[in-house]
Amino acid sequence: MARILLGVTGGIAAYKSLEFVRLATAREHAVRVIQTPASTRFVGRASFEALTGAPTLVGDHDADPLRGAFPGEQIDAHDPITHLALAAKADLFLIAPASANTIAKLAHGFADSLLTSSALAARCPVVLAPAMNNLMYEHPATQSNIARLESRGVQVITPAVGRLASRDEHGIGRLPEPQQLLEACEQRLSAARGLFDGLRVLVTAGGTREPIDDVRFIGNRSSGKMGLALAQAALARGAEVTLIEANVALASPAGLRVIHAPTAAEMQRACEEGLPRCEVLLMAAAVADFRPKARFDGKIKKQQLPGLTLDLEPTPDILARLAGARQPRQTIVGFAAEHGERALALAQQKLQTKELDAIVVNDISKPGIGFESDANEVTIITSSWQQAVAKASKRSVAERILDAVARLRSEGEASR
Repeated sequence: MARILLGVTGGIAAYKSLEFVRLATAREHAVRVIQTPASTRFVGRASFEALTGAPTLVGDHDADPLRGAFPGEQIDAHDPITHLALAAKADLFLIAPASANTIAKLAHGFADSLLTSSALAARCPVVLAPAMNNLMYEHPATQSNIARLESRGVQVITPAVGRLASRDEHGIGRLPEPQQLLEACEQRLSAARGLFDGLRVLVTAGGTREPIDDVRFIGNRSSGKMGLALAQAALARGAEVTLIEANVALASPAGLRVIHAPTAAEMQRACEEGLPRCEVLLMAAAVADFRPKARFDGKIKKQQLPGLTLDLEPTPDILARLAGARQPRQTIVGFAAEHGERALALAQQKLQTKELDAIVVNDISKPGIGFESDANEVTIITSSWQQAVAKASKRSVAERILDAVARLRSEGEASR
């Protein structure tokens, strides 16, 4: 879903950060953790590593085996500067708990630790969750520092009122519950993804069926789950989504305009009609490569023919035709199910010959992904970069594909 960089500072509330990681990873967010040295006196780095599946960093010179990558991402070939790499790749930087000391440093631009250096380098949304004694939180210095950070666009989550760490003390300063922190992060992420607000997205899903007679057909095993996940994810980001589905047995998400196109010819017609209106085309449908030249009327009986020979003809290359008719500032993404060690090479060839902006390839020789599965493992290929997405739910993979679309469109705007 998203790459969340979690900063943990010194305080008894650090134990809640473990639960935040557990909840965030359960929602399929990728999480990396930076701790201040003081925070390790409350929660050890090994606890975060067990939950995130990634190294936890503390010092400026800590070696990072992932080289700034988040779980599930391809590791860079070069060794980057750690605080720059983590901040650059994060979709959101949450500091929870944020101590009074760290808040003061951030307000005045200090970069004396890996956490504060990363915060200073961050260009993603930054969210702070203060946690401290009520006397420290209410002190004018802390309130001034918080106001200064908010004036720079940092979101500060107001602490809860309740029992504090010191015995018999009660007041404002409790770290909100982990579920509340996660909800605040997801709301901020949704707002930050405003690129999709009102964006017209056309998604195809499912597998076409080419009739042999009134009962039988030539088809494929595509369930449409990947296309539906893309449509749902785009809709959640605020896009205006049209779904062209071919023989999908699953319920479509509410809020979509749905067009049924069971055959390749109907898929082609629906796509050609929808292309002029859309700004992004995600061609996830599995269109049959061949169809019978002639369709038999009624149902063929086994007794009628000792054997049946089908004369097949190729279906039109819908994606190539759509790419050839594209308009300026349209983004077109193709999908390729390939088999074996040449999967990436074959997909790159399709990217070039069909003149696509990106192609998403999965190797169907790998068990447990792709057709009919709830999970997928893909590589997103463009003319200038590629990104491997490790095995995850199709919704999680869909989010990564939309992130790639956002990057392509941002790069396109920057080059104009």
